[in-house]
Amino acid sequence: MTRLRLHSERHLVSRIGWLRAAVLGANDGIVSTASLIIGVAASAARHGDILVAGAAGLVAGAMSMAAGEYVSVSSQSDTETADLARERGELKGDAPAERAELARIYAERGVDAETAAKVADQLMAKDALLAHARDELGISEMTTARPIQAALTSAGTFTAGALAPLLIAAATPQRLLPTVVSAVSLLFLGVLGVVGAKVGGAPPWRAALRVMFWGALAMALTAAIGKVVGTAV
Repeated sequence: MTRLRLHSERHLVSRIGWLRAAVLGANDGIVSTASLIIGVAASAARHGDILVAGAAGLVAGAMSMAAGEYVSVSSQSDTETADLARERGELKGDAPAERAELARIYAERGVDAETAAKVADQLMAKDALLAHARDELGISEMTTARPIQAALTSAGTFTAGALAPLLIAAATPQRLLPTVVSAVSLLFLGVLGVVGAKVGGAPPWRAALRVMFWGALAMALTAAIGKVVGTAV
């Protein structure tokens, strides 16, 4: 048996695990790589040096995203596993008290006491751990932590996002590089915001403006820093 069983009907919330990692990875790939390229370009570095910096940022960023997602989501998974183990022990140690606890949860949600007790009895008879995981702990198969999925999704989408400004930089003359990379990266960020919102069932234009604003701010700040450092050096 898996930790929790999946409901047959598909809902948007079932996409939370991979969608969050995918949007974060792609957004970070575009913003960080474009900002790095623009910052290095603003320092008057050579075109080849700019591309090396961008490629290094892509590899380092993808590995950092994978490691960060795996570690953070693993912590969530460990917490869920520990809670389920504790609940399993409590069910073995004092099932009547756990049944009463479940009935009290339903009663607090508005179910009358008699019906709540019957529901608790029936759910406990079918799968006591599943009932307590879902209704007491708030853990379900749709939202449970999946570290490997999060790590691979983040790394893959970061790489895809970072490739866009890197390839644009490779094909753009150095004198136009900051302007072209900034404009196209902002366009990609807007598209990413719309796609992520559509997949998640959210208003698209608000999401697009949100990611474009933060992307523009990051690129402007790194360009300013690159200009200052380049002048000083």
